[in-house]
Amino acid sequence: QVQLVESGGGLVQPGGSLRLSCAASGSIFGIYTMAWYRQTPGKQRELVATITHGGSTSYADSVKGRFTISRDNAKNTVYLQMNSLKPEDTAVYYCNAHLSRFDYWGQGTQVTVSS
Repeated sequence: QVQLVESGGGLVQPGGSLRLSCAASGSIFGIYTMAWYRQTPGKQRELVATITHGGSTSYADSVKGRFTISRDNAKNTVYLQMNSLKPEDTAVYYCNAHLSRFDYWGQGTQVTVSS
């Protein structure tokens, strides 16, 4: 059983930065693949970045070079560092934990990029 809570969203100007955090409960956090998704009203949920239990990462083409996903297993936390933010990055960002048949989701945190 894993519970996820996102934080760190807010309003930022274009070109600015934010760091999202996802705090997880559960003693087996370290074996899950973690991911960040985002969703805008009227669009399908989009996979932004993933990180495996061994630290291998992958990114959507739209965020490569600007976003960095990382995890700290000792703190049961996954992060998304977002730099050079653009208005099109505006969305609700969701944390996801996946292992085999198990999928867990956070409640989401709003990121708004606007002047």
